[in-house]
Amino acid sequence: MTEISVRGGVVTLINVFTVAPEKQDRLLDVLVGATESVMNGMPGFVSANLHKSLDGTKVVNYAQWRSKEDFEAMLRDQEAAAHM
Repeated sequence: MTEISVRGGVVTLINVFTVAPEKQDRLLDVLVGATESVMNGMPGFVSANLHKSLDGTKVVNYAQWRSKEDFEAMLRDQEAAAHM
């Protein structure tokens, strides 16, 4: 189970996306696809959790990385950057 804790030794990234309600499921599908096809294979990736609001206007992603350096390396990766 993913845990957000100051003692966890990981970097936690939290993104909140605002969308039109009719696009919420599409955004969720895109984020799941990017996580499964790219992020899961990146060095230092620990986990990602996606949540959608009941009103359809928000999708929240919190992802964990082993270190700040691993997260920054992902940002420099061309394949990952295409999904960012």
